[in-house]
Amino acid sequence: MSEAMPEKNEKNEKKPNGESVGPALGADLGWAIRLVSAAFRRVATDSVAELPGGARGYLVLVALSSGEPPSQLALAKEVSLDRTVMTYLLDDLEAHELVTRRPDPRDRRARQVLITDTGRSRLAQVREGLAAAEARLLSDLDEQDARQLRVLLARVATTAQRDAIAPDEADC
Repeated sequence: MSEAMPEKNEKNEKKPNGESVGPALGADLGWAIRLVSAAFRRVATDSVAELPGGARGYLVLVALSSGEPPSQLALAKEVSLDRTVMTYLLDDLEAHELVTRRPDPRDRRARQVLITDTGRSRLAQVREGLAAAEARLLSDLDEQDARQLRVLLARVATTAQRDAIAPDEADC
């Protein structure tokens, strides 16, 4: 007797309100990204609300928390913010003593951005709240699936960022 071919996994997923989602919608990347993005924004907003700049301020502190201090321009590119927006955000973060800026020793025209001890402390506090919010959002995943999701999303985000930056760099 031959084994039957395994059926495609076409089980119905659940919408946030508990209704079933058919296999076509449940497999649609745009639908999934939109819902996850909206849910993440809801749970994460409260976690970063106390930081100047909210989510943008958080991303800047994360980017500054390890490695060589970047220039303002490099930091703006890394977190995908307009240079002007970055300047105002850094002014706000600096006013709250979370970051500091200094002339870049390699290029005195550029300014390096550094996270302060106060900034590291605030970042640690925010990360705790954000971790709890993320855990609620990822509660249906086991630890390995959650880790894999993060890795895969980071790879997709890197591709998206590279593709978004590439046309501008071609003009230089």
